[in-house]
Amino acid sequence: MKIDKKIIKELSDYLDEFNLTELEYTEKDTKIKVSKNNISINNQNIPSSTNNLQKSDTVASLDISKSGIEIASPIIGTAYHAPEPGAKKFVEVGKKIKKGDTVMIVEAMKTMNHVPSTSDGVVKEICVNDGQPVEFGQIIVILE
Repeated sequence: MKIDKKIIKELSDYLDEFNLTELEYTEKDTKIKVSKNNISINNQNIPSSTNNLQKSDTVASLDISKSGIEIASPIIGTAYHAPEPGAKKFVEVGKKIKKGDTVMIVEAMKTMNHVPSTSDGVVKEICVNDGQPVEFGQIIVILE
């Protein structure tokens, strides 16, 4: 895979321009995630040659990964892998599923909301734990 440095530079510039801490760019099966972390180093016992990092500097980190078809939570709530405790899970890694199959339930305000698959595929990754709180738009399952 060839990485286009121009895109990375442009995304990094957007972080500063719009005062963002993280930005993702997805094209086909490639995802580029650029994030900005503030680090602080206490200068006690640090040699004078490294004192240029006394307060805080901005460090950009880059996360490039192959992605698949991402299924996101449609609402804020608590994610459940099965219809009830002890029951069979809706999906497991490696399982083939069809568009419309329930991949998870997100409970909000005592209402159980079934999250359907947006596509046919094979479950590549389950991104949340059973009983974990999820945000609107958070990726919960990735399909191949």
